[in-house]
Parts: sequence; C-alpha cells; structure tokens
Amino acid sequence: MSISTMLSGHSRTARTAATALGILALTTLSAAAAGPEPNKGDTTWMLISTILVILMTLPGLALFYGGLVRSKNILSVLMQVLCGFSLISILWVVYGYSVAFSSNPNEAMNPYFGGLSKMFLSGVLTADPTAGLSFANTGTFSKGVVLPEIVFVIFQLTFAAITPALIIGAFAERIKFSAVMVFLVLWFTFAYLPMAHMVWFWAGPDAYTLAASNADAIKTALGEESAKKFLDMLAAAGEDKAKVAEVLTAYGDALGATAGFLFQKGAIDFAGGTVVHINAGVAGLVCAIMAGRRVGFGKENMAPHNLVLTMIGASLLWVGWFGFNAGSNLEANGLTALAVLNTIVATAAAALAWSLAEGITRGHASMLGGASGAVAGLVAVTPAAGFAGPMGAIVIGLVAGIVCFWAVTSLKSIFKYDDSLDVFGVHGIGGIVGAILTGIFVDPALGGAGVTNYLATEATAVVGYDRAAQITSQLWGVGVSVVWTAVVSVVALLLIKVTIGLRVSEPAEREGLDITSHGERAYN
Repeated sequence: MSISTMLSGHSRTARTAATALGILALTTLSAAAAGPEPNKGDTTWMLISTILVILMTLPGLALFYGGLVRSKNILSVLMQVLCGFSLISILWVVYGYSVAFSSNPNEAMNPYFGGLSKMFLSGVLTADPTAGLSFANTGTFSKGVVLPEIVFVIFQLTFAAITPALIIGAFAERIKFSAVMVFLVLWFTFAYLPMAHMVWFWAGPDAYTLAASNADAIKTALGEESAKKFLDMLAAAGEDKAKVAEVLTAYGDALGATAGFLFQKGAIDFAGGTVVHINAGVAGLVCAIMAGRRVGFGKENMAPHNLVLTMIGASLLWVGWFGFNAGSNLEANGLTALAVLNTIVATAAAALAWSLAEGITRGHASMLGGASGAVAGLVAVTPAAGFAGPMGAIVIGLVAGIVCFWAVTSLKSIFKYDDSLDVFGVHGIGGIVGAILTGIFVDPALGGAGVTNYLATEATAVVGYDRAAQITSQLWGVGVSVVWTAVVSVVALLLIKVTIGLRVSEPAEREGLDITSHGERAYN
C-alpha cells in the first residue's frame, strides 16, 4: 500500500516512522536560515532523556546482567557492556548515524540502507572562521517544531549503543572478549543500522505540506525537479477537491518512496520494539545456539550470584526507560506524558503477572521473577508507548508478563538452548508481543492515539483505523526483523569462528572469565 494511501485513509502511517525515533533528516534546516527555531524546553527534555538512556546501560544493564551470572564472571560481563557501549558510540558518529538516518543516492538501496553523506556528522554542525559554530536543525513529529540535529544524533546514539549490549546476556560466561567486540561491530553495522533505517527513516512531517510556501522542504525531500512538478500540479488543480486529492495521493507516493522499507509497509514502532528488542533478542537466540551450552549446563549450579545487584540494575533500567520511551516523542507535551504513564503501568502489570504465574506454577513469587517481569513489561510497551492508551498498556503488560514467563521457563526447556540471561525469552518474545499488540491498541476506539495524518489540513487529524491492515503491517515488522537479524548473526558468528575463534577454552571457562580474560577478580 502506498504511503499516501496510508496517510489519507487507512491505518498505516506517517507517524510511523514510527514512531518515534526516526525522523530525520531529509528536512534538515540551517540554524541560521529562516525557519522555526528549537524550543529550549524540548531541547532540555531530549538531553535529559539521552542521559536517562545512558543510565539504562551504564550502570543499569551492566548491574542487571552482572548479578545474574556466577561470581567468577561478573567482571567479564561488566567489561563487555562498558566496552561495547564505548565502541558503538564511536562507530555511531563515524558512520552509523549516516547509514541509519540519511538517504541513499542509490534508489534501489534506499529502503534498506542510508548513505554516507552524514559520515563524521557532516552537515550536523559547521565551523565558520568568522561566525563560529552553527548547528543544523531537524524535525520532530509536529509540523514547524524542530530540534538541534546534534541532540537527535546523541539521543539515537544511546539506542544504538544499548541494543548490541543486550545480546551479551545470551552468550555470557563462555565467549572470548575479542570475539564479543568483533561480533558487536559486525552486528551493529549490518543488522542494527539497516533495521533503524527501514523502520524510522522518513521525510519528516514538514515535507508533507504541499504548498508553494514550503518549497524548500519539498525540494530537500524530492529534489528540485519533482518539487516543481507537484507544485505545478497543485496549482493546476485549483479548487477542485477531487483533483487536489489526486495530487496529494501522488505526492504522498513520491514521499513514501524515499522512506525506509518498513515505514512504507506501515509498521509502527514508537521507541524500538523491532529495531531494539526483537532485533537483539533473536540475535541472542542465534548466539546462544551457535556458541553452544556452557560447560556443566544442566549439571552444575549456575544460579545468579547476586540478586541485589540484579534488582538495582532492573530499577535503574525502569527509571532510564522513561527517557527511552517518552524521549522518543522528541518533544515535551501531552503525548510525552502518555508515554511516561504507559511505561509505569505496563511495567507494573507485567511484574505482577509474572509473579502471579510463578506463584501459581512454582508455589512462590521470586524477586528474580518480579524483576524479569518488569523488564518484560518495559520491552513490550516500548513500541506502544505513545500509541496505546493507559488501559491498553496495562493489557500489553499483563500479556507480556505471562508469555515471557512461559518462554523463559518452558520454551527454553523444550528446546534446551542455553540463553544464559534469557535475552530471547524477555527481549525477543516480549518485543514480538508488544509489536503485535501495538497494532491493536493504537485503535482510538480502544483508547489509542491513532496514527497522525500529515497530509491532513488539521494537525490533529488521524488516519482511519483498519485492524487487519495494521496488524499485517506489524507482522511485516516482526518478520523482517526476525529474518534479517538471524541471517546477519549467523554469518557474523561463522566468520568469527573461522578466524579468531568464538569460545574460550574449557579450563578458562571453568576458572572464570574474570581472571582468565581480564586478570582480576570481583571479590577478594
């Protein structure tokens, strides 16, 4: 279905871009040029959100994972998360941002990969010998509202950095440090960046205003020749509403062709259900299977060594997730508050659901279960944070808590794979649950926010909701994410196996990676 069709009458999207994160770039404006200026409140909120997402990784995720492994391996996990975050941060500003959020001059490749025009943050900030630094601006999700593009760059950096770090939990306690670093580079480059581009890259809201007064934004999105063609067509249509609608449809089609593949399919993902959680969760499953089970798996005690650390880590994740979800609105407004509320209630519902399921099936509700349920709720509400209403978010949390509990306790036992810290069971399964349910609870009839129609003359207009069409779009997002990341992960791991090797030796694994890989112990 064309993007213009989605915008003008069906359930799929422009706010899709989902969503939240992905706006960019085609509508970049010079800060010095005439046009809207960034709002200091929005900019401040986005910088705070960025810091909160960093808190999720360092120390949140590091402590959550560190408490779950055995005491002889905690430093190895902390080191992998720390260095993984640091490595991806550098790669992001070198080429990652450009590949994710710029257009590709090759039209056939543009739906899947961005170009290199933004390498080394070219155009994001410019140094002038006389005027000093100037900063480009980029759109948000409201027409005429912008942010300094550098703010968007660093916010997205934190997403890019935490996503590969999530995978570390799947093959913890048995992988070479060098192999982990090489895998993160390959996976980031060929799995994360294309998925971010496919889901979140679009022309931005301002490009959807077809008017002579908006000629510059239209030229930026489509080029001067196409911009002139559509403006001439609009002028020729005059007051004929039917002809104007035809022009808008054609214009929407043209803009849609510049967007990412899954954006064009109408998949909505507010803050990263597909790009982050399904992507990392499925990669974790592949890594767990291809790396093989830990020495002594199923025979020796591999219980978490410090659940206090895990609880602290889970709590930091929850706090940081407000930046992750609510920050993805790119503005400070009522929708931002909705994302905050949904992040509270969905997480609470999932923690309670997991604890209840554990109490019924095992006779007790454990702290580890409660913390795991909370993370499952955070994962599941991520794609729905700004789309579902609070009651819908609660249902999403309840379903995620029960389904992820089943995945961790039963599915893993059935197939006997050694996903050390249940990355697939929580992030993969939770992401899939959330992505599909987002397609249901975005429905305004169920209290959802709907999908903004940027071709409408009224800023608040939403497209008509079609449940079957939207769920189909969500399934496209899930399916592409699962297949793409699985293929990339398999190829990357095979390359590592035949070059530097994947696993440490059995004696090194038995002694613990803290001492054998890093030469130190956490507890003396």
